[in-house]
Amino acid sequence: MPTRPNIVVLLTDQLRATALPLFGERQIETPNIDRLAAEGTLLTESLSTCPVCTPARAMLLTGRHPQTTGHLMNTVRTRHSEISIADAFARRGYRTGWVGKWHLHTGVWPAIDRMPQHPDWVPEGRDRLGFDYWRAYNQHMVYFDGYVHGDDWNYLQWEGYETDGVLKFGTEFIDDAGDDPFLLVLSPHQPHFTPFEFAPDAYYERLPETLELPANVPDEMQEEACVMYRHYLAMILALDDMVGNLMSHLERIGKADDTLIVFTSDHGTEGGAHGVKPWLKKHPHDESLRVPTILRWPSTIPAGGRCDAITTIPDLFPSLCGLCDIPVPRSVEGRDLSDAWLGKPGAETRDAALLMNFSAAYDWLVDGMEWRGVRTATHTYTRWLDGKVELFDRRNDPLEMTNLAEKPEFSETVARHERMLLDLMAERGDRLVPCTDAKNWYDSQRRVVRNVFGKLGPPEAIPDWSLLY
Repeated sequence: MPTRPNIVVLLTDQLRATALPLFGERQIETPNIDRLAAEGTLLTESLSTCPVCTPARAMLLTGRHPQTTGHLMNTVRTRHSEISIADAFARRGYRTGWVGKWHLHTGVWPAIDRMPQHPDWVPEGRDRLGFDYWRAYNQHMVYFDGYVHGDDWNYLQWEGYETDGVLKFGTEFIDDAGDDPFLLVLSPHQPHFTPFEFAPDAYYERLPETLELPANVPDEMQEEACVMYRHYLAMILALDDMVGNLMSHLERIGKADDTLIVFTSDHGTEGGAHGVKPWLKKHPHDESLRVPTILRWPSTIPAGGRCDAITTIPDLFPSLCGLCDIPVPRSVEGRDLSDAWLGKPGAETRDAALLMNFSAAYDWLVDGMEWRGVRTATHTYTRWLDGKVELFDRRNDPLEMTNLAEKPEFSETVARHERMLLDLMAERGDRLVPCTDAKNWYDSQRRVVRNVFGKLGPPEAIPDWSLLY
């Protein structure tokens, strides 16, 4: 039995849980993703607690929250002093690699100038947060014959579709690792929006002629949402093939049983639910918040398991450390839930998770969509800065179509969730205020220079490595 597994994190982009057959979708088949779950454990309450790309990815890599890292919006430069999951595993002898979308840097800025889209360079060194092998781009949406950067200023181009190109670079890293343990993040952009081509024709041919949408997509949104969902499902089929090809490669080289595979996403998408534009996220609904997370490691992870413990993105870093006997850095704010994932009696869990959104825009701080929320095993409660309050009982109303906060008989339930919310916000030093109050968190190069606790040191200072132990 291996004591130090290899790790492959397949980090999809904007994949909501309910778009997979594992969570009830019946219009596509995903046999390879289903196989991961059959041979591993499915986390049924895995949450993107700030459902926006850069904030979510920063939480995954650092195990810390946006109030601390300063990632309130997309396309800001991560502080060099942040200690990442790559740092923690590299110090224990792991080779580390990142392939695909990064989105933790400014890259080519401003974003509005990216036509045609550029390779989007992320400099060597601490801007890559400790990942050595690098075949990545900060943020672009060219899915066919797209670009990554490697070891120098020159770019490399993959052939064909992105899921195939990302996997090709990833298998090169796996093969080069030899007998050394490795941590690899494969980060395809699918199933995210693109202004260009979405997916190969072959995937559309596998879709039904007419799509059905959930009842929480209003009539006036049906046509637009169906167009979006067809692209979305086609890209999910490409992801499923990517999973199958990854498994085949690991089996071919004899590493399938010695590798912990983590399949997850940075956030979901609304898909027209609740009348929200189909490609948007950032809302306190199940469609944006809940993501599919699957763990496969045959020697350790229970096959066919289901774990209902609330798992947030900051928990992934310390929980993977727990599975692999790696010390959790003292900088991490998430919880080690590895015992709960393994189904151990009396394992640590959480009663509730803090949910949040800051800006109405993606790449700028724009007031108008500030909210905080709390999610328990049964309810989602949200308070918006404009005064709106929402309470949904997901157990009896899984599509979140009835706002119980408007009903007097639920006033005590609202009050109880409000107290939970205030307690969770206090843990983070958080306040529900206009997001433009945080404009001074960034300098002219979009580097983080402040957080909720005040002014920070130089953004390019080296980490305090003593926090690793």
